[in-house]
This record gives sequence, C-alpha cells and structure tokens, in this order.
Amino acid sequence: MLALLLARRGVPTRLLEMHHDFDSEFRGDTVHPSTLEILNQLGLAELFHSLPTSKISGPTLLTTRGPFMPFDLRRLRTKYPYILMVHQKDLLALLTAEAKKYPGFQLLMGANVVELIGEDGTVRGVRYQRNDSVYELQALVTIGADGRFSRVRNLAGIEPLRTSPPMDVLWFRLPHLREDIDAPGGAFGGFARGHILASFDRKDYWQAALVIAKGSYQSLRGQGIEGLRRLIVEIEPRLAKQVESLTDWQQVSLLSVESSRCPRWYQPGLLLIGDAAHPMSPIGGVGINHAVQDGVVAANLLTKPLLAGRVSTDQLRAVQSKRQWQVRIIQALQTQIQRRVIRTALEAREQQGLSIPWLVRAFTRIPFLRDLPPRILALGVVRVRVEN
Repeated sequence: MLALLLARRGVPTRLLEMHHDFDSEFRGDTVHPSTLEILNQLGLAELFHSLPTSKISGPTLLTTRGPFMPFDLRRLRTKYPYILMVHQKDLLALLTAEAKKYPGFQLLMGANVVELIGEDGTVRGVRYQRNDSVYELQALVTIGADGRFSRVRNLAGIEPLRTSPPMDVLWFRLPHLREDIDAPGGAFGGFARGHILASFDRKDYWQAALVIAKGSYQSLRGQGIEGLRRLIVEIEPRLAKQVESLTDWQQVSLLSVESSRCPRWYQPGLLLIGDAAHPMSPIGGVGINHAVQDGVVAANLLTKPLLAGRVSTDQLRAVQSKRQWQVRIIQALQTQIQRRVIRTALEAREQQGLSIPWLVRAFTRIPFLRDLPPRILALGVVRVRVEN
C-alpha cells in the first residue's frame, strides 16, 4: 500500500520482493472494513470486490447451550460491514498492478536483501541478491515491510519485545460438500479437550485453524492423521464427512505465532512498518489491515519530505508516534482474549463443550459494549484515511 501511495504522488519507489511470486499458503487473508474503506478512497474497492472472495460478518460458536454469535459486523456503521476473505496474493497483485501505472514505480521479484548500506550512521539503501548477482540500491529512506521475520529489522539490529505468549496453530483445508454446514456469519468454531477450532468459508472450501497448546504438536502428530481427524470431529461433529479428506500430515501446516512490538520502528534513513515493526497475533486477523494503516500514515507524513529530498529522523519518529498507541491498544485487546479465553480453553482438558459465561452473554446484550470490541478490530481505534 505504501509503495502504491508514494508512486501515485510522484515519489520514485522501488519495491523488492524476495519471492518470485506472491503466492503463500495461509498468508493473512482477512481484509477488514478499515482496509476496504481505504481501497474505496483510492477508487479500487469495486475492482477488489471482483476478485474471488467470501464474506464473514461474525463467527458462530457451537456451545453447550446451542449456537452463539458473539458479535455481528453487520451492525457497524460502515459501507463495508463485513470481512472479506481473499487470497493475499490477489490483493498484492492488484496493488502492484495499480502502482505499475506510474513511471516512478519498479517491482523487483526474487530480490533478497543481504545488507544495509550505511554512511555516517544513516541507512542509505540496501544490497540485494537477484539471479545469483548482488546489486546495490541507494535510497533516501529504506522501508522494512517484510513481515514478522523481517530481514531488514534483523540487519538493523532492532529487537522486538514480546507482548503475549506464543501459540501453535494448525492450518488445513476441508472440502465443501453437497449438504454442507450452515454458518450464517461465514465462520464457525468450537472447543473441546483443550483445543480450539475455527473454520472460515472460502466458497470452494473451508479454511480451518486448530489452536493447540504450545509444544503439543509432536504428541498430536504421534497419534497419526486419524487422531487429528478424531479431534476435529470431537470439537465439531458436523465435520465428520469433511475430515475424511485429510489423509496425510503434508496437508497440515504448523504455524508458531506470537505478538510483539519493536521499541523503535526507525533509525536514521530507515523505517519499519506492519509486522516488521509489530508482529500481530492472529486473533481477529488484524495483521494485514494494520500494515495497510501504517503504510497510509507513512505516506501521509513522508510524501512532502521525500519529494523535497530530505527526510529527518524526527519525521520517521512521527510515523511511529501516530501509529504505536493504536497498535498497543489492539495488542492489549488480543492479549486479554488470549489469556482469558484461549488459554482457559486450552487448559480445560476435561471440558467436552464450550460454555459461555453468563457475564459474557449479558455483555453481548448491551449494544454499546457488544459492538465496541468488533468495531475496534474491524475499523481500528481511529479510522485512518488517505490524505490528498
């Protein structure tokens, strides 16, 4: 997003992508109303909606007292009261195709950053490897937007501080069948025997996530793929037919995820944004959306200095100052959900079904309290807009 906004404003921009394409299994695919509003400002929302997508308005949880929908995004005051599930490669292809319309933009695929170029304590660009050769790219500002395992961040020697404990998530696909599960909000989930299951409707298939206790993967795998199928059915009996498609552990991806935040997102000549600056928990699927918001704020604050040919450290610091308090609020909310809901569920080995406390049910009957958490997750603490 940042590269597109800078290119639109006439700032010469080079985007380095270490892979040869944008395809990556189980990459962040949840596009929230906050990002849809930004795409609408850029005149790209209609084109984006033409991509293969599916809508989620809220999860349906199978509890001991029947189905329970903790929140419904359709109550939000926005043109886009839903989350769109879309392959991130399609979103990135759309944004880069738009950026290529501007002469100052260049995309280099298969370009792996190997070194930061420094001069008098200031980052002046990068050296990158491409097609077995090393090249040098000078830059007024180097932006690290390369995700939670950021190479740019590591080369700069910036260490993130953990904000919540890590957890393990198994990702896999389950097929749609002729008589499929009815999930009014586009997603459903449940919990049993210390595991949490979430499934998202991708039209052609269900994208499923099984949250397991940290370090328990080998024990679960030791039970064979049959053990995994039994566990899924125990959590959600309606998936008995779908799980028959799981025949090998090669169909399952293990992701170890955690939430953290860099104390400083910048150095002279360098700025980190998105998961490079603040790796987000998968709770709420907010990662890509806050990366987009970081990019918009950075473009709003840095366009004029970049066009003038001089960007000070104070101007880079201003990006972090404007964004970090919002990220802290979201991460604090995620941490509370992880500690009070997810950890409790993972530790409840004997409980055979999800029981919603009466206080939570009462909470969801009060409109203001009920809609505040989903509003923050879907739209951010404050709305971020593209400035002319």
